Amino acid sequence: MKNSFVMIAVMAIVIVLISGCIDIVTNPNSPTSRDYWQDMRAFVEGISAYAEGIKPNFIIVPQNGHELLTEDGEPNGSLSRAYLEAIDGVGQEDLFYGYTHDDVHTPLSQREYMISLMDVAENNDIEVLVTDYCSTRPSVDDSYSQNAAKCYISFAAAHRELDNIPKYPANPYNVNASSVTSLTEAKNFLYLINPGSFPDKNAFLDAIRETNYDIVIVDLFYDDIALSASEVASLRVKANGGSRLVIAYMSIGEAEDYRYYWQREWETNPPLWLAEENPEWPGNYKVRYWDNDWQNIIYGKDDCFLKRILDAGFDGAYLDIVDAFEYFEDQ
Repeated sequence: MKNSFVMIAVMAIVIVLISGCIDIVTNPNSPTSRDYWQDMRAFVEGISAYAEGIKPNFIIVPQNGHELLTEDGEPNGSLSRAYLEAIDGVGQEDLFYGYTHDDVHTPLSQREYMISLMDVAENNDIEVLVTDYCSTRPSVDDSYSQNAAKCYISFAAAHRELDNIPKYPANPYNVNASSVTSLTEAKNFLYLINPGSFPDKNAFLDAIRETNYDIVIVDLFYDDIALSASEVASLRVKANGGSRLVIAYMSIGEAEDYRYYWQREWETNPPLWLAEENPEWPGNYKVRYWDNDWQNIIYGKDDCFLKRILDAGFDGAYLDIVDAFEYFEDQ
């Protein structure tokens, strides 16, 4: 009798263990079954391929999360070649100012680490766009000087909300009248994705038209209405007559509750891909970015976010929250 009980117990344990192993293999949200880094690489590569199929030479610039440039995330690691081929630039925040606080030097160790990854990009003909958060004249001057020394294209953002055109300097750093048709030709850029400080859309668009930035990064929408192709085209001309690039901001690692795709019922009955709200940015929610339903919102469908950007005539997409893989690794 005792032996029979032992045998039954052993069999039960084996079944539990086998079931657990099967779950580890088949459960797509199991932490041990996901390669969060490769999931994000594949997501960006899919976005790039979809855009390229509709508009050749469409520019893709992922912001932050540049450990994805190499297979192991180390600056001297093997290159993630498919990922590198899918992108044209990389955006890096807080390189020289803003990592701990705005207008404060980024700690040397963090700065050197980020630069080591930017070097990987530069060495593979990927342009680097840096956004430093600083507003005092000494900080702004130093930011532009240090970025120029590294041959990075940079923008000193006076507000972290990216809601204004800085008053200083009066003209963009390295201002020029050249026509810019690629990232390699650009000397500066404007990052302005929150137009709420402008009285209306015309004032917002006019303010941009009056600048001489080589690249303008803006949101597709103004007051929940997409910019028209003619409005985007009007932004492509600098005040001095040269042409420039107009790139659309798109978050791919978080869902935003003010976007056209948001559904009210998600607040009480969220889809499986919707994760926690970002406490630093209320209304923004982490997403399981590898989920097909979320990816279909971003690209691949006629009504997807990226198709709307393409239809409006933008030259590229600036992808935010690419570093979402860090959040899921820490769970």
